[in-house]
Amino acid sequence: MAATASNSGNSGSKRNQNDKDVPPPLPEPLAVPVADSHTHLDMQQGSVEEALAKAASVGVTTVIQVGCDVAGSTWAAETAAAHENVWAAVALHPNEAPRIVLGDPDGWSRQGAREPGGDAALDAALERIDALAALPHVRGVGETGLDYFRTGPEGMAAQERSFRRHIDIAKRHGKALVIHDREAHDDVLRVLREEGAPETVVFHCYSGDAEMAKVCAEAGYYMSFAGNVTFKNAQHLRDALAVAPLDRILVETDAPFLTPMPYRGRPNAPYLIPVTLRAMAGYRGVAEDALATAVAENTARAFGY
Repeated sequence: MAATASNSGNSGSKRNQNDKDVPPPLPEPLAVPVADSHTHLDMQQGSVEEALAKAASVGVTTVIQVGCDVAGSTWAAETAAAHENVWAAVALHPNEAPRIVLGDPDGWSRQGAREPGGDAALDAALERIDALAALPHVRGVGETGLDYFRTGPEGMAAQERSFRRHIDIAKRHGKALVIHDREAHDDVLRVLREEGAPETVVFHCYSGDAEMAKVCAEAGYYMSFAGNVTFKNAQHLRDALAVAPLDRILVETDAPFLTPMPYRGRPNAPYLIPVTLRAMAGYRGVAEDALATAVAENTARAFGY
């Protein structure tokens, strides 16, 4: 997450530094309730109950809690089972697969240092994800896909192997496939073609341009936009939003990451969905209620609730 720019003067710098840890204020409630199609409640401050109540108070009445490893996916499934308005997606994040296979000596993934486990360890982890995907309150398999930003060439084989297995899991269980695609557009689309995509595919935190959006639209894929659509350097995302069919658009926080402007750098949470949705409506030139109605219907259809 990018830091906020500091003001001149010691008092201004200190105030801005403190602001990084201060949650943004509650936005004006939406008139039409919507869902946060992708969030990580386990990485946010406070209890699940507090997060859900705060979100509901501004019209965000459903959240999709997404797992990134076996432990996080297990937590997502348990949390969805315990809360009526939470659904789960389970998977090994694209960056998790190489860490399982090749090891994680720095403990970057918050699990402590790990020794290389090889393909056998990856297979065992995928079996756990497969079992979780069968649960009725788990409505998505993800986030899976490819990430060439954090994983170098040495990890690509493990990523692609894991991605292909997740596609199979999603198809066998009839669940939405939730894709993480970072600097890997062509290969993500290639693997989907080669494996045969599941009936429902969601590009989480859509990161492609308008041309890719047209390809996704033609294939019937959903495109979920996050707070980074509001960033100054994200014109390509706004161009993609402009051409994406209204019945294929979702909105998400990816909280605690990607807090929308003007709060970039501060903690994100599902209650900030209205900020992103209102910005999206402005970029699209559609009424706020019309976009909210569309994304609410789209998210329910994509995740089958």
